[in-house]
Amino acid sequence: MKFRRRDIEVFSLSFLDCICCGFGAIILLFVLSKFVEPVIIEDVRVDLQGVIVRMEEELFDIRGETHVLNRELEGKIEQLSEEKKKIARLQGDLSKIEGEFVGSDQNASVQNIIEGRLTRALQTLTEEMKRLLKRQPRRVDSSVGGIPVDSEYIIFIIDTSGSMQRFAWGMIQKKLRETLDVYPKVKGIQIMNDMGEYMFTQYRGKWIPDSPARRRAIVSRMTTWRPFSNSSPVEGITAAIRTFYSPSKKISLYVFGDEFSGTDIQAVVEEVDRINRAGPRGERRVRINAVGFPTMLQNPLRIIDTGIRFATLMRVLCQKNGGTFVGLNSTRP
Repeated sequence: MKFRRRDIEVFSLSFLDCICCGFGAIILLFVLSKFVEPVIIEDVRVDLQGVIVRMEEELFDIRGETHVLNRELEGKIEQLSEEKKKIARLQGDLSKIEGEFVGSDQNASVQNIIEGRLTRALQTLTEEMKRLLKRQPRRVDSSVGGIPVDSEYIIFIIDTSGSMQRFAWGMIQKKLRETLDVYPKVKGIQIMNDMGEYMFTQYRGKWIPDSPARRRAIVSRMTTWRPFSNSSPVEGITAAIRTFYSPSKKISLYVFGDEFSGTDIQAVVEEVDRINRAGPRGERRVRINAVGFPTMLQNPLRIIDTGIRFATLMRVLCQKNGGTFVGLNSTRP
């Protein structure tokens, strides 16, 4: 019996169905993946854009801070250079002053010199002051240096800088009260700081009438009086002389201070000589007295040369303008 071989069709219908199904599945996966991809890309793109914006803002802020810091650094460098120059000048002044005062026994010897000068500081009393002294005789308080009572008008020039307020304000108030007590009655009083600012602005350019109530008000106002100060008495002294000088009045200035922040002592002396010229008998328009407070010795962080220059300046001004300089050895009241 013979068998007939059947021809096998490779690409039969079933095979083609399988192939088509496979391709269809692949196409479906491809379509699904392409459909979701733009959403993901868009989300990522939005997130990255936000990050870029924030980073750009931070970059601008950093650049701005860098410019500010650079400017501050340049300013500090210039300030440091100026301070170095100032220190060099101060060291030179200190060496000069130390050379002038070599051999002195410091406070004790200086005090002896001051006491000797005080005995030569007496001046002629006016007829009115003589009458006042006869009516109320008293001893001059040595706590203000034995300065004679021969003025009808008195002006206080008080350094209101931070060093004076921190270390000597109690002593300043005490010396102010003692000085007022030395003068039982005067025709006028004025209180200014070292910058020429008035304690009572309503009396700017005018004399404060003397009375017990007004004196109490002055002492009370001292506890809260805090005007700006540049630690130099020059402005207050010159303003007081220019404003209140009168040939018919006897005026005394009392300068309370601890520092002279300027550098040219001779220029200040010449300026005061120019505006406080001597009269026909050699007397000055305004007498200048001064009290030095050793606050620099209380603060080791400060350069004490400014205190030395204050003492040097005021000794010269007091000597040339008929007054007395008193250097205190303590700031404790």
